[in-house]
Amino acid sequence: MESLRSRSVTFLPILFLVLALALAATVSGSIHTYDRESFRENGNAYLLPGGSEGIVAAGESRSFSGKSYIKFENITFWRTAEAASYYTSMEHSTGLVQAIIFEASDRDNIGGSAYGGQRSLCCTADLAKLEGCRQGEVLRRPSSGDINWPYVLNTQFSGDDLSVDLVPEEVPITKTGMYNLFFIFCDPRLKGLTMSGKTVWRNPTGYLPGRMASLMTFYIFMSLAYLLLGLIWFSQYVRFWREILQLQNCITLVIVLGLFEMTLWYFEYANFNTTGVRPVGITAWVVTIGAIRKTVSRILILCVSMGYGVVRPTLGGLTSKVLLLGFTYFLANELLDISENVGSINDISGKARLFLVLPDAFLDAFLILWIFTSLSKTLEKLQARKSSVKLETYRKFANALTVAVVASVAWIAYEVYFKATDPFSERWQSAWIITAFWDVLAFVVLCVICYLWAPSQNSKRYAYSDEAGEEADDEETVSLTKVVTEGDISLAKRDTDKHSSHADGFSHDDDVEEDKRE
Repeated sequence: MESLRSRSVTFLPILFLVLALALAATVSGSIHTYDRESFRENGNAYLLPGGSEGIVAAGESRSFSGKSYIKFENITFWRTAEAASYYTSMEHSTGLVQAIIFEASDRDNIGGSAYGGQRSLCCTADLAKLEGCRQGEVLRRPSSGDINWPYVLNTQFSGDDLSVDLVPEEVPITKTGMYNLFFIFCDPRLKGLTMSGKTVWRNPTGYLPGRMASLMTFYIFMSLAYLLLGLIWFSQYVRFWREILQLQNCITLVIVLGLFEMTLWYFEYANFNTTGVRPVGITAWVVTIGAIRKTVSRILILCVSMGYGVVRPTLGGLTSKVLLLGFTYFLANELLDISENVGSINDISGKARLFLVLPDAFLDAFLILWIFTSLSKTLEKLQARKSSVKLETYRKFANALTVAVVASVAWIAYEVYFKATDPFSERWQSAWIITAFWDVLAFVVLCVICYLWAPSQNSKRYAYSDEAGEEADDEETVSLTKVVTEGDISLAKRDTDKHSSHADGFSHDDDVEEDKRE
């Protein structure tokens, strides 16, 4: 335990530091902010990504009459004094910056191939002859569906001015799709250019990004599902409160955390949809509660698999290892969820988050391995002790976990296929299912646990006991909650004396040995 405390003291400052940095940063969703952002060189152009989101066209849904648009507000470009010194105040146009908006299916309409096969975003002298474009501008071909798209906004510096403002404009979206915004300039003398301001992206239903809009509705149904499960569980809990086990208290905690998490996610999304900005405090708390719920759920399954309260009264020497694993998993999951939900939201996730996904995936795999190893040992013990009711319950539990793991592996394979075959997120309208599946799977597994260990008048049959009488076959026919009559005392005592040395010796030695092997 001392080792666990010392490691916790080491990890906690790191967690708080990451949370502080995330909360201190500018948090935006459909309102993308730029604070002196720098352009990066790409071929013969310099570009700055402005955002990527799925947008539903206005008027395509009769249920919503709102507008869909991308709005430019307070956009200012800043060039260096060295770049401005090339020109005099007598000259009119001394540098062009362009904002390009295009739908993912029109991505090939931007740029062209120069001699040698190298793709060029900017129009060169050779391309000007071949394509009829204007040298020094982004090469753009009209879309087959609308000659006005891709949409281009031009901003030009004058004389030796150090800054220039982009004229505020609202670009209406008339076609549903994945839209991308890039700020581009072709003049190498503008190298070092920075940009400030913001763009507002809106769907007919609100400011929520396209791939997240369906999740808000999903969280309503998940909240109702957890509420219904909670009502059923709580009614049984109150009815048989005298028979409640510690395991059932842990299940109650998971149900409460799940309901709280799903409800908070809905309100967080609803607020995001209304304001266009994610509420930092609520988002951080929802992410934390979700990480706690996932951690407690996994630790609960691990403890059940180890036979806690059924085959063994405590976890013994494994307690510190289980707690350390739980804390490590919480930390990894918290950091991953913070990176995905706190900060600028784009419908195309960055590859920089990959190094946070790997530790989380590794810990999940390790937990699954430990769970099934422990579950196998528990089943062997129950079979050796001929505990028929408990053995049948654990077999059902093992079957449910096996189905869940197989479904998880299959879904991971599908998720990899989904992302590999959709590099430009053109199937963004169905991408919400990837996230929703894991919440549904966790809920189904929780329902199975609630069914197998539901509070009842016979709840004590699941509890650990040193008495062999409670481990014999007659536990299926005799209620363990009934009081033994006075006339049966001698018979029960003789039966206990007959097997006490064997049962006690098996229980003690086997538990000690499992602690060593675990």
